Amino acid sequence: MKSTQDVKNFIEEENIQFIKLMYIDAFGVQKNIAIMPDELERAFRGGISFDASAIAGFDDGIRSDLFLDPDPDTLTIVPWRPIEGKVARMFCDVRYPSGKIYGDDTRQILKQAIVAAHQAGIRVNFGAEVEFYLFRLDENGEPTRIPQDHASYMDSEPLDRGANIRRDICFSLIDMGIRPEASHHEQGPGQNEIDFRYSDALTAADNNLTFKWVVKSIAEANGMWADFSPKPIDDEPGNGMHLNISVMKDDELEPDDEEVRKLNMEFMAGIMEHIREITLFLNPTQGSYRRLGNMKAPGFVSWSEQNRSQLIRIPAVKGTEGRRFELRSPDPTANPYLAYAMLIYAGIDGVKRHLTPPDPVDENLYTADPRMTETMKKLPSKLEEAIRYAEDSMFVKNVLPENILRLYCERKA
Repeated sequence: MKSTQDVKNFIEEENIQFIKLMYIDAFGVQKNIAIMPDELERAFRGGISFDASAIAGFDDGIRSDLFLDPDPDTLTIVPWRPIEGKVARMFCDVRYPSGKIYGDDTRQILKQAIVAAHQAGIRVNFGAEVEFYLFRLDENGEPTRIPQDHASYMDSEPLDRGANIRRDICFSLIDMGIRPEASHHEQGPGQNEIDFRYSDALTAADNNLTFKWVVKSIAEANGMWADFSPKPIDDEPGNGMHLNISVMKDDELEPDDEEVRKLNMEFMAGIMEHIREITLFLNPTQGSYRRLGNMKAPGFVSWSEQNRSQLIRIPAVKGTEGRRFELRSPDPTANPYLAYAMLIYAGIDGVKRHLTPPDPVDENLYTADPRMTETMKKLPSKLEEAIRYAEDSMFVKNVLPENILRLYCERKA
């Protein structure tokens, strides 16, 4: 845990001249205000104010002043900015002028979900596999839909023209304290993937947001632009945000393999129980539903060992560190704080009720006989359907602030 004095010492030692105080709106769009080092004392003592009425999810219609309270543990240098006049970044909690935490901030919603998991005796880790396309910029620096290459899955140079950009992205992430696990070219033309080792839920969400910021910044510096939308090219694979989830008992005891396996299966069953109700927060745009159900994106509520046509698969692993399952429906337009929170609450419900998942479906669901799949539960196929599931869900209403649910249900883009 860093102290405020640790931050001040770091800022002085590294000759940092700008500190970006970052937060997100309800939809996961990153916002920031930059301050000079002389303002750090004021930021830590009372926060930095901003106009909440201009930010989605923060306007209560009457009181528009909210304050950013920097989180010292998220301090890091922004490595692609100039050496002279260095820039650092911290994520922030959002508070009322009274000092009370603003409960509709989605980073705070995730913190509350983590507390609920602790009270249920579990801790949940996430590791994301995030896909994105790289398209060229035109001579005026404006985005085009021309992919940077026409390579395919795990091709190497010279077919893969994204290797150097992925390398720069990975080095920047390492400089920021985020260690990627692997990177490679994906199936689509100009499509890339970078994977991360699992970490606790809050760190994983912070890293997810930082990752997208780094990718967009490094891509632009290389004359490209990064597209995280679910279906950038209609007849090519979409961008997924596959989530590797592992659940452990929240104690210091040596884990029992069978107990941990049972815990993960109950947590997984909870997600499957509520997946249609929370799909709106995992796949929040119209484009999300052009991706689901084809080209290895799931369309049914099902699971299996290794099978990539399922909503959830249990990856083949060696050793004990692989106690995890992979949820394949989310896409990168999801607000990671909100997505992880909803998954934690769904999983907690499965653990508390000792739910068991349905039988595994050991079939390729993209080529399966329609007579088999017509009896299976389906994920929402349109945004409007996902909204109806969320609106009708007592589970969602019990765990999510009314303001956030309303915003998502009103969103049509």
